[in-house]
Amino acid sequence: MSHIIHRNLRRPPPVAAHAAGITVTDTAGRTYLDASGGAAVSSLGHAHPDVLAAMHAQIDRNAYSHTAFFTSDAAEELAAHLAGHAPGDLDQVYLVSGGSEAMETALKLARQYWLEAGQPQRATFIGRRQSYHGNTLGALAVGGNEWRRQPFAPLLVDVPRVSPCYEYRERAADQSTPAYTAALLRELEDAILATGPEKIIGFVAETVVGATAGAVPPTPGYWRGVRAVCDRYGLLLILDEVMCGMGRTGTLYAFEQDGIVPDLVVLGKGLGAGYQPIGAVLARAPIVERLRDGSGAFQHGHTYMGHPVAAAAALAVQKVIQRDGLTEVVTARGKALRTMLQDAFGQHSQVGDIRGRGLLIGLELVADRASKAPFDPARRLYAIIKDEAMARGLMIYPMGGTIDGRQGDHILLAPPFIATEADLGEITHRLSETLSAALNPATARGV
Repeated sequence: MSHIIHRNLRRPPPVAAHAAGITVTDTAGRTYLDASGGAAVSSLGHAHPDVLAAMHAQIDRNAYSHTAFFTSDAAEELAAHLAGHAPGDLDQVYLVSGGSEAMETALKLARQYWLEAGQPQRATFIGRRQSYHGNTLGALAVGGNEWRRQPFAPLLVDVPRVSPCYEYRERAADQSTPAYTAALLRELEDAILATGPEKIIGFVAETVVGATAGAVPPTPGYWRGVRAVCDRYGLLLILDEVMCGMGRTGTLYAFEQDGIVPDLVVLGKGLGAGYQPIGAVLARAPIVERLRDGSGAFQHGHTYMGHPVAAAAALAVQKVIQRDGLTEVVTARGKALRTMLQDAFGQHSQVGDIRGRGLLIGLELVADRASKAPFDPARRLYAIIKDEAMARGLMIYPMGGTIDGRQGDHILLAPPFIATEADLGEITHRLSETLSAALNPATARGV
């Protein structure tokens, strides 16, 4: 009997005994292909020797020092590396223990920025429907995933929301992509005006939507338009790249492909690739300068922020990505995987859309391809798919509530950057068997 409060209180998961490369082996000896990087975390796979060596070396030097008393070489070097490879003047770094902590940090930093500017009336963020920014209360408040929010709604601050950039579902058949993009930008502008620009801190969104809707990329020009609207009305642009950042989409920062620079960017997951819990916020220099010239302090802090071993692990991860040219590899492997998926599922009657960037790819499942009608939520197809995948030694990231928090199912794939084309072929093969079993259980059982 486990004493851990597991995610599923009725069925504890298998026990992971060993992991190496893109595979995980449990205590029963079953081996699984990690086609989702856990939750889009393990970008270098498991047991990478360079990262393990960096962690061991840091533990020998200094395993922990509290940032109220000391900084560390590892934290300083990681911050310098991130700043040196970030576009524009995103050169101020705040290190925490994960994505949700990083989002909370960004929200508080953005609020204090306006307080120090003498504008305390700015107390509202604008978010998007069907977004996800973490499970802490502040992150849940700005997020728009209703299934996750609903139990805690009385504890959350109100946040105006606009439509996501979700072309597959929300662009009308007679509407061009540029017209759809323009409509989204008008909606954002209308929401700003309705709320009052002088009351708004900033706009919060994922550059490429991750788990909630399944690797939904922006339309061309969307982020340039959003940046222009935020500038017009004096709002901060806060981009959540916890899942899509750190090379996952083929560039170190996903927003690089959209030709913009946000005011704040939130990182996690792939920053440390799972070797240690770590997240970060990168801020443009003028934001931190305002605090430095004003109160002289950011009124915030966590016990494990800037943890030396976590920083050493993350720095090693980022150096490997740079040294081995893995962002270019992600672009090439992403194209290969998309081709394989199109060949396998492009005409599948229950696969409505295959989308994403780099090695962040989603498949949206539908009961009827022509009408895009989703499966009955009561079926819990996403859960069946996960079970069938695990039975075939495949780790994927299926989710329900794709459309509105209740309806819709999708599968997220986020394999490690080190996966070979042969690995991607095997992932596609096992996924095909998984979908056949989940969608046609009678056939799969030989009935």
